[in-house]
Amino acid sequence: MAANKASIGAKTVLPVGHTQKTEDILGITVTKEGDFSSWYQEVVLKSEMIEYYTEISGFFIMRPRSMFIWGVIQKWLTEKIEDMGVQEASFPMFLSEASLKKEKDHVEGFAPELAWVTKAGEKALEVPVAVRPTSEAVMYPYYAKWIRSHRDLPFRLNQWNSVVRWEATQTTPFLRAREFLWQEGHTAHLTEDLAGEEVLHILELYAGVYEKLLAVPVVRGRKTEKEKFAGGYYTTTVEGYIPSNGRGVQGGTSHCLGQNFSKMFDIKVEDPTPKTEENPGHIYVWQNSWGLSTRVIGVMVMIHGDDKGLVLPPRVAQDQVIIIPVGIKKSTTPEEKRRHYDELHSMKTALKKTGIRANYDVREGYTPAWKFNDHELKGVPLRLEYGPKDAAKSVVSYTRRDTGEKGTIAISDLASSVGDLLETIQSDMYTKAESAFLSHRKVITHWNEVVPALDAKNVVLMPFCLAEKCEDKIKDLTSREDTAADGLAEKKAPRMGMKSLCIPFEQPGGIVKGETKCLNPECGEFAEEWCMFGRSY
Repeated sequence: MAANKASIGAKTVLPVGHTQKTEDILGITVTKEGDFSSWYQEVVLKSEMIEYYTEISGFFIMRPRSMFIWGVIQKWLTEKIEDMGVQEASFPMFLSEASLKKEKDHVEGFAPELAWVTKAGEKALEVPVAVRPTSEAVMYPYYAKWIRSHRDLPFRLNQWNSVVRWEATQTTPFLRAREFLWQEGHTAHLTEDLAGEEVLHILELYAGVYEKLLAVPVVRGRKTEKEKFAGGYYTTTVEGYIPSNGRGVQGGTSHCLGQNFSKMFDIKVEDPTPKTEENPGHIYVWQNSWGLSTRVIGVMVMIHGDDKGLVLPPRVAQDQVIIIPVGIKKSTTPEEKRRHYDELHSMKTALKKTGIRANYDVREGYTPAWKFNDHELKGVPLRLEYGPKDAAKSVVSYTRRDTGEKGTIAISDLASSVGDLLETIQSDMYTKAESAFLSHRKVITHWNEVVPALDAKNVVLMPFCLAEKCEDKIKDLTSREDTAADGLAEKKAPRMGMKSLCIPFEQPGGIVKGETKCLNPECGEFAEEWCMFGRSY
């Protein structure tokens, strides 16, 4: 346990000089470009989104600022899936060893990450139980019990819960944790076509979470056979991109499980068509599963944050507007101060009546400049400043968090103007992120351009044969060992090999079946599709 605490301490308390630590300094002490990893850790800690759980390594506490964002996502997505007929449920968090053995191929994908409970108090359990990494094995025995007829289809359940995957690699807040929050939807359908329609509908909802709420662009596509969900039929995905380090990141996945799991768990219905010699009279249902996790928050932070801290899209910000009094001096009388604060309260009330999440900061003992920095660190989209000079002109001054742009708004137009400005900020943040992604998504047709493109922090689209062994080889070819031919260590850092991110639904065009070769120089097979590759989380 001591080692775990030491490793966490190293993450949360970074030395600055000889006398101060980063936790003692209000602002961010490193730049996003200069030390991205340390920058990210500082931002999520100092903005009060995350706290490290020091008792056990790899676990994190999500603070109210993060939970508010997750709550907005949960509310938005729940409304959309309820319109589809999805109902909420809650299943136990433990899996039996027997149920896991039913789905060998699926479980093998999670086996290294399974956490097992072997004791209750001082007594050893007769049969160890695993903490769910996902819930297929928990839920599907009951699908077999509850689904009796084709009239019960489609059968759709979703649950919001936490899962445990005991990561052996280094953990990162939001992106890779040993326990994380997510939603997992599990549905059953009569035909492949009906299942497929839902897969794509859910994928578009996931894209909406990123693009409409978080102002983050994503690429929609299908995973390769190597990267698909273990035991599934096929996997669709939304893929993001982090400009600061050039890495791709899987944003959310919607899987068609086919009939693999229904055959494992005997989930079948009577065939509604007439029985014949070829038709045995029953159909194994077609199943889907789909999940979106708190990883979305980390992606948002990495894309929009800057050297001052968080930059939050207005639609998910807990405080969309912060109003800060200025011009209050020692000579200001108590009556003048009270009247000034009453005006702030009136502004806040007017904004809240229109649905804007507004607050004011009247904390004593802090200068306006200190408050500006504090709320910039926490990513509040819009700051309003109001002092005697503003009052004389019947205006309020504003500063945008995303661009730093300043201006004034007439108090008489405050509610409508602020609402419009927040929507402009949301739109501008998306446009900026989309422009960055597009400029770093390179179409490559010559192998010698691949590694330079990766080193320039790009993801690449290239002709690919889709073979698993070729994918393994591509990862090897784009990796670099940290030892030179003469046995001396290279000065360059080890280079991460690229992996397939997805086969985008929107293809660039230009692949001629039976003519265009896979770009891997050691492959020799014909290309099937353009595939997006990159270094990734």
